[in-house]
Amino acid sequence: MPDTQIVQETDPRCAELEAAGYQVVGESWAAHLTDPDRDLLETAVSRATASGLTVRELGAESAEALHKLEKANEADYPVTPATHRIVGELSETRALWPEHRVFGVFDRSRLVGATVIRRREGWGDTRFTSVLAPYRRRGVGQAVKAASILAFLDVGITRFSTGGGAINDGSLGANEALGYVVDERWRSYQL
Repeated sequence: MPDTQIVQETDPRCAELEAAGYQVVGESWAAHLTDPDRDLLETAVSRATASGLTVRELGAESAEALHKLEKANEADYPVTPATHRIVGELSETRALWPEHRVFGVFDRSRLVGATVIRRREGWGDTRFTSVLAPYRRRGVGQAVKAASILAFLDVGITRFSTGGGAINDGSLGANEALGYVVDERWRSYQL
């Protein structure tokens, strides 16, 4: 097992680790959104629905559809020491409810995108967002994430956090388009 160090890129230890022979094996980011623009979020959802998709919150009865979506995308998740996602069994997907709220995008009856979010220390914290490959870069990720933010705004949550692997520029772009600001970048080092 290699020695892994995950360090914020502004930390002076980065230079020390590099001088000691550590190599960067992955990069990740964290972003925050405060007092989001409701019109911007509603527009993101409207673009998806105007193209014939349906965006809505999912109950636990949708666990199997969410698990199927996640399994289809599992190999596409960035793999770094800080951002590796293992989907697991259907029982683990079912266990997301009630702590998390899940939002989905449907093309007819097929779940093509989803995001999972929870309330954590007064924030709306996104656990993951997943979009089937043929639907990526079409606003599906933005729409489903916007729907989750709108739902949390309706219950008084106005601060949000998310993150991901730097290699996933689509996710980063979708979040920035909704107003998220990347305020932390991390490097994963190994000897």
